[in-house]
This record gives sequence, C-alpha cells and structure tokens, in this order.
Amino acid sequence: MLNYRKCAIIGCGFVGSTSAFSLLQSSLFSEMVLIDINKDRAEGEAMDLSHGLPFARPMEIYAGSYDDLADCALIIVTAGANQKPGESRLDLVNKNVGIFKQIIPEIQKRNHEGILLIVSNPVDVLTYTALKLSGFPPNRVIGSGTVLDTARLKYLLGRHLNVDSRSVHAYVIGEHGDSELAVWSSANVSGIELNRFCEQCGQCDHSRNMHKLYEDVRGSADTIIRKKGATYYGIAMAVRRIAGCILRDEKSILPVSSLMEGHYGLQDVCIGAPSIVGAGGVEKVLDIQLSDEEQHHLARSAAALKQVLSSLDLPK
Repeated sequence: MLNYRKCAIIGCGFVGSTSAFSLLQSSLFSEMVLIDINKDRAEGEAMDLSHGLPFARPMEIYAGSYDDLADCALIIVTAGANQKPGESRLDLVNKNVGIFKQIIPEIQKRNHEGILLIVSNPVDVLTYTALKLSGFPPNRVIGSGTVLDTARLKYLLGRHLNVDSRSVHAYVIGEHGDSELAVWSSANVSGIELNRFCEQCGQCDHSRNMHKLYEDVRGSADTIIRKKGATYYGIAMAVRRIAGCILRDEKSILPVSSLMEGHYGLQDVCIGAPSIVGAGGVEKVLDIQLSDEEQHHLARSAAALKQVLSSLDLPK
C-alpha cells in the first residue's frame, strides 16, 4: 500500500540534494529516502538535511536502498552523468540510458503503483526510457519537461516588461534542449495579448526582442554551467512545484514531458507539453493552439528526439 506522504530521490548529486532541500522546506512529505550509488554521499546528505529539521516541520530523512521504494508514492530520479560545458543534453544519452537500465528495473521490482518523476537529462529521452523499462502506465511516468524553461521565459519576460513574472502566461514546449520553442502566439500578460502589452509599455520591436528572449532562455543552462559548473536551484524549485501538484491533487497545468498519443500529431515520443498534473500524474495532455510555424517547429523537435530514440535498445 502506498504511503502518500513518502517520497524517494535516486541520485544525490547537485540536483538530487538541492531537490531534497527544496522538498524539506515544502512540508509536502513526512518521509524522504535518499538513494545513491555512493552510500556515504546519501548518508551525508541525509544527516545534513536532518540537522535543519528543528527549523522546519517533523520529517524522517534517511539514506536507504531500493527496498525502501516499495511504498513510495513519488519516486524522483535525478541520477546520471552531469552535463559538461559545451555538451548538449542529448550528448548525455548513451551514458544515462545505461544508468537507467540499472535503476528502473530495480524500481519496477519493488513498486508498481507509485509515480516516477524523471529529472535527469536528456529528460525527454530518459522519460521515454523509464516508461519502456518500467512498464508503468504513461500517466505515471513524468519528466520535468520544459517546466524550468517556461519559468525562465516568464522571469525574463517579466523583467523585460517590468511586471511580476507570475502575471506572465507563456509556455516553452518541445524538447528540454536545443530544439525547444517558445509559444509566442498565445503568450499574454494577465489576459492582454503579448504584443499589445509590449506596445503599452513602449516596447515595439517585437520580433527582435522576442528572438533575444528565446535565445536567452535556450542558452540559460549553458551560461550557468559555464559560470558555476552546474544548474540546480531552478530545477529543484520545479521539482517541488511538480511534487506539490501531485501530492495535493492540484490539477495545475504544467509543461511536463509525457508520452504523446496523437497530441499535436505526435506519436510514441515523450516531449514537453502543457498538461493537467494531479494525483494521477499526467491526467490530460492539452492541445493548445499553435501557429503553423510553431506546429512545424514542434514537429522538428519531436523528430530530433525520435531520431535519438531509434538508436536505443529499448523494449517495444
């Protein structure tokens, strides 16, 4: 029987440990198990996090093994090789698919009812890999998708327009990587169409400004990695947001990565798209309206991912 107040994080590197810290502060869970190939690392992280509990709410945090996954409602996978400067997320494919071929069967042996949240990169490829290796229903295998990319876009747009980023409504969809796209056609600020709002703010060179913002979003990870070696705070907050949607059955709409089954004309590929996220995982993928150019860009993004998937030895 699942314990809906228990989560697990597999992989205690920068992303895994920062996600654990974010979840500790969220008070979403009362029990969190950390698993890493380096047991000492997992034990050290659990100790360090536990020492902050007097400033938070009661929670049991400990280093464990795959056996501890049996009753986990949410299993978060952050394990994998790190992205190096100048290396694309897709360059990580072979390394991390190999790691997933070790991890996912161990999860599957012990847990058949929980939700898998895949955060490791390249996240869309690894979400598909986890889906095929686990045999879980598609709604219960979720990738972090373009949730972080969308947050970056909203932040940069808010700064550009001098408004609260929470009032900006825009999506980045597609691959979490170089082929992602910003959906400008439906972007708005509190219901005001984006171009019109820009004009009201004295921002008139829409095409140049939007292209610059898109390039800044797409290049954010490379810039951060070049400057500090890794990205982890933003994605940790995204993990917390997705976890909250699931645990509280919020039915919020987030551009997570999940299996496309005819959505946007796409089949048999996991890719970031706006979806209703709740206690059942991905409860519905939404087909938002795209311009012809955006539809073509999304199809190209999916084709790039499918080309990579075709080279992998995965169950049908």
